[in-house]
Amino acid sequence: MKYKGYTGHVEFDDEADIFHGEILDTNDVITFQGTTPDEIKSAFHDSVDDYLEFCNERNESPEKPFSGKLVLRMTPELHHNIFVHAKQSGKSINSYITDSLDKISNYG
Repeated sequence: MKYKGYTGHVEFDDEADIFHGEILDTNDVITFQGTTPDEIKSAFHDSVDDYLEFCNERNESPEKPFSGKLVLRMTPELHHNIFVHAKQSGKSINSYITDSLDKISNYG
């Protein structure tokens, strides 16, 4: 689920007969629950709105843990191969890796 730029992950607990979810786009723990799909969607929206209101009341910016920077470790051989492929493609290593990941991503 997505709402106002936040992503909610929902699971169903068959023992408790309830849906429970968590917002994935922040290091803060923000959860929600409901017994029907409509309830869980509404609870997700309410949790996002409550979080944004809480941040606003405290004059804080909502947390954005994804800076767009990712430190990645790899073997020197793989690093070299990526460098060569990037140069042959006329791209920087960053652009080459980003374009490659974007092609295989479900979000790209």
